[in-house]
Amino acid sequence: MTGAAPAVRRVIVFLADDLGWGDLGSYGAERIPTPHLDALAARGMRFTDCHAASAVCTPSRYGLLTGRYPWRSPLHSGVLGGTDPSIIAPSVPTLAGSLAAAGLRTGAFGKWHLGLDWTSRDGSRRTAFDEGFQPDMQASGRDVDYSVPFRNGPIDLGFDRFFGIAGSLDMPPYCFLEQDRTVGIPSVEKEELVTSQRPGLQVPGWRDDQVDVRIADEACAWIVERLAEDEPFFAYVASAAPHRPCVPPEFVRGASRAGARGDAVCLVDWMVGRLLEVLESHATLEDTLFVFTSDNGAPMIFPEDGDVVEHRPNGAWRGQKADAWEGGHRVPLLAAGPGVPAGTSDELVSLLDLFPTIAAMTDAAAPDADGEPIPALAPGAGSVDRVLGQQAFDGALVLREGTAKAILGTGSGGFSEPVGRLVAASSPDGQLYDLSVDPAETRNLWPEQPDRAQRMLRRYRDETGFDDTFLPRNALEDDAC
Repeated sequence: MTGAAPAVRRVIVFLADDLGWGDLGSYGAERIPTPHLDALAARGMRFTDCHAASAVCTPSRYGLLTGRYPWRSPLHSGVLGGTDPSIIAPSVPTLAGSLAAAGLRTGAFGKWHLGLDWTSRDGSRRTAFDEGFQPDMQASGRDVDYSVPFRNGPIDLGFDRFFGIAGSLDMPPYCFLEQDRTVGIPSVEKEELVTSQRPGLQVPGWRDDQVDVRIADEACAWIVERLAEDEPFFAYVASAAPHRPCVPPEFVRGASRAGARGDAVCLVDWMVGRLLEVLESHATLEDTLFVFTSDNGAPMIFPEDGDVVEHRPNGAWRGQKADAWEGGHRVPLLAAGPGVPAGTSDELVSLLDLFPTIAAMTDAAAPDADGEPIPALAPGAGSVDRVLGQQAFDGALVLREGTAKAILGTGSGGFSEPVGRLVAASSPDGQLYDLSVDPAETRNLWPEQPDRAQRMLRRYRDETGFDDTFLPRNALEDDAC
């Protein structure tokens, strides 16, 4: 990094799970109190046009930690199960690895959901790079030998310290992971399956409602150790909340007016407050870059989790988690810390951009990837002119160029109806919107401008090397795009 500003020595990235654009007070929420996150927004930069690389968990996290589009991984649609193998190849640079090479201690706490190379009871080990790999979201994990350390997890991908869970809180194994193994052996059937939880094994005494509390404890303890030694550090904290099952602990139950899911958002705010309190108690709050975001939009198909009528978790944006529409991948992004001005930014940014941005702010190496330094944060970064990509649950490609948005699919591609099907850029059936005049995506301009998506895709190909092999094999029912 050049210029007068010294390199940032402490970085915290907090990634919430399924927290929508409209879930925070600073983004308009009135029924969910989020005082700690609102204070963070007030002292830093709030981004209104930030996008996850995917509208679902696993590929979004891949994009954040590698700065690479998810279609570069072996997973081209859907998400991983809790016992699926790692989708980050050992040769792929990660944000943690880059910061570790620059001298920062690195810790990951919470939900991983990028796969781990487990050993089966028969001694075999599956990898995501085997030909024909398919994820298994419903896997029970009963065939895993939990006495054997897993490979290609966080400590093999740049982190010194890891404490967390394998996937979402609705996926087995129901246990904590520490470094490269389980904490205890999952040996009994999950005693109570809450909402969407899949059957599988748990460790005795497992409590869903204490997961994020323990994650916060572990993250704070590790940060305190780093501060006591005056060591530079990068902490990646990924909550299980507010992803379902929404099981907030007793001390936040009823904290919102949006049901159990709203209370789970309050739990996230509490976790952020714990981290901010640790920094403030050591007089390092102003010297730490603190980034808060979410992996994708909020689901709205589970009213049993809480109110989605009075409280709109994705704000006024169309759609929800998994969708190609804005509600699927437009996420909150807050950043505060040294050199970060206070205010609101409407620039188009992606979670892909966090890797090169943080690298620029810490004097770390930034390998050639798909993200770009965010001008509002990184010293010397210029405005970004590009075609930005995202993907829906079914792999549908979404392209943004300025305020123009093209969806290579006929529907949501996710949880909202109609789901539709993937199409080629030359198809007559895609979607094109001008978000500057139609932010709700109500008027499809594709029939009026049939060549626009083709031009955007050509430019995207030129900029990224994208081709059809990166889409699901059932993606193109028309001619190849």
